[in-house]
Amino acid sequence: MMELGESLLLLLIICISISVLISAWSQMAQRRHLPPGPTPLPVLGNLLELKADDILKSFKKLSDRYGPVYTVHLGPRRVVVLHGYEAVKEALVDFAEEFSGRGYLATVDDFVQGLGIAFANGERWKQLRRFTLNTLRNFGMGKRSVEERIQEEAHFLVEEFRKTKGVPFDPTFFLSRSVSNVICSIMFGQRFDYQDKDFLTLLTKINENFVVMSGTWGQLYEMFSWIMKYLPGPHQQLFRNLSDIRDFVAERIKVNEASLDPDDPRDFIDCFLIQMEKESKNLSSEFHLKTLAMTVLVLFIAGTETVSSTLRFGFLILMKYPEVQAKVFQEIDDVIGKNRLPVMEDRAQMPYTDAVIHEIQRFSDVIPMNLPHALTQTVQFRGYTLPKGTNVFPLLTSVLKDPGSFSDPEKFNPGHFLDEQGRFKKNDAFLPFSTGKRICAGAGLARTELFIFLTSLLQNFTLRSPVDPQEIDLTPPVSGFANIPPTYQLCAIPRGGRAGQEGEWGEGKKGQEAPNVGGESPGESCQPAPRE
Repeated sequence: MMELGESLLLLLIICISISVLISAWSQMAQRRHLPPGPTPLPVLGNLLELKADDILKSFKKLSDRYGPVYTVHLGPRRVVVLHGYEAVKEALVDFAEEFSGRGYLATVDDFVQGLGIAFANGERWKQLRRFTLNTLRNFGMGKRSVEERIQEEAHFLVEEFRKTKGVPFDPTFFLSRSVSNVICSIMFGQRFDYQDKDFLTLLTKINENFVVMSGTWGQLYEMFSWIMKYLPGPHQQLFRNLSDIRDFVAERIKVNEASLDPDDPRDFIDCFLIQMEKESKNLSSEFHLKTLAMTVLVLFIAGTETVSSTLRFGFLILMKYPEVQAKVFQEIDDVIGKNRLPVMEDRAQMPYTDAVIHEIQRFSDVIPMNLPHALTQTVQFRGYTLPKGTNVFPLLTSVLKDPGSFSDPEKFNPGHFLDEQGRFKKNDAFLPFSTGKRICAGAGLARTELFIFLTSLLQNFTLRSPVDPQEIDLTPPVSGFANIPPTYQLCAIPRGGRAGQEGEWGEGKKGQEAPNVGGESPGESCQPAPRE
């Protein structure tokens, strides 16, 4: 009996050994056709080469060692990383269809379940993207345009800045409330009062999620979600926040359902509900309540945090470089003046301001890792075989800071977007919204917001720091999925002139007068104003 037991144990050991060898041989055979990369450890993958608290620097080091296309293992999960403009452009533009799948983002995928526009695949993604682009493009339904909604919100933001009376304040939620109200007016047909505590709570949850996703816990979750989903930690708050935001969206959908007029759609939700009814008998339709909830949730979150983070970085940069701010003042005064609101038509006559906004987007690099892509079919790429379903990280940070595309990528320099005559100059490597078939659906909206919010505020205020500009540190305190702007205080010092009498804001057409915010005394703790 003892001999039989020993024989069975030996047989079991031999079977396990053979299985391990076959698995190892299979992986080695696969890796021969994949891009190079560090050898992964069982279960742990390349944990030793990837620092969860500084994942972007880890990716850069691996690129220096293995080249612009390499393979890395996030725990047991294999990912192909694309580094630099040429590799990213070749994949997302030249092989646009093959690289158009959405890859796995562990921190949100289990929650979203492929239902929202940003995380959908296949026919669902195509239907949702087509509908979303058309709705955003045609939004207004004969009423106010999107630009007018942004101008209205810029008015409220200017008034909030004016109330600070030049005293230092943290602009984080000033900006997120204004930016979020633009997407809220499109999604929900209304804006929220800046004092609405429930609204501020939602914005706090969105901000908190970006911090968690980008920090050590979020990066560890990307590597080991299969075990970390059961462990306590800050990452669990991420899912509670998402649930709360989903509940808010679900309530808004119920309100719209109860008061829907198919002949008079008020917002994105109404348009979606009408489309659901049109396709109610289409068995292949992707227009369902769950899809609606997740699409609105994703657009609400993305439309709130990315633009507001860019503006937060931008204002900090402008305080650090007052000479840049002074040149923007001059261009605003020359082109727009102080007696009407900025409009998008002005941008063509303001090359320096346009260059500054582009450089703010490039330098702030708010979504450095991009959203993961996936191969929709097996493809030969740069001599490697990338199997269908392979996850791909086209790193936007490596494009926006590509030394082959920008002369001094680690420094803020509006000259990256100006020619020798001071005219605006395009740069093909300017891809803050990604590129190809998965380019951000809200890119046009974001560009309009950035221009109108920034020029409206600088038309009315000098932005000044309570600390010496040379002491301002632009380094993100958290860097991973997103680059989180540093927390700081600013002083909004009225520039004087006619830019500002409360109640004088019109509909934003050329020739109408802007409000007067002049007259208040600056806060005592702010630096002296730069000479304009």
